[in-house]
Amino acid sequence: MSEPTPARIVADSDVLAADLLTDGAARACLDQVRSHSWLTLVASDPLLDDAEAVIERLADPDLAADWRERIEELREPVEQPAGDHPALASAFHGGAMHVLSFDERLTGAKGNTMVRDRVETAVRTPDAFATLFDPAKLYPEVVGGEYPGPDRDPRA
Repeated sequence: MSEPTPARIVADSDVLAADLLTDGAARACLDQVRSHSWLTLVASDPLLDDAEAVIERLADPDLAADWRERIEELREPVEQPAGDHPALASAFHGGAMHVLSFDERLTGAKGNTMVRDRVETAVRTPDAFATLFDPAKLYPEVVGGEYPGPDRDPRA
């Protein structure tokens, strides 16, 4: 289990699928992760399995397989006990202080309180995260020094 840090982010399966299949807040949030080498996308295998199944169902198996190959290169894998919620387990075992989700059971006040009682993380919708997240303010805390801007192409 890693120490919690704001530079480690989990995207729930619905957000991972939306990142690939739609243009919107989910993509904007994950573009932030892809644009900064000091940010880490944390995901367990079951979390990626769930997202791959959603993509397969909404698009097609070939796209889902291609996505899985690419996301494997981007994410930092973490172990997950059987039966745990994939996104929350990824955050807990991967030290992620941010979880992005569209699941209202997690993003609502009651869900966030229950999560915060167990894990030092906040669950937000991609819209809320995009509004609050500022890499320029986080960089000095996480890396140190002056923020140089994005250091990777999010589409590469």
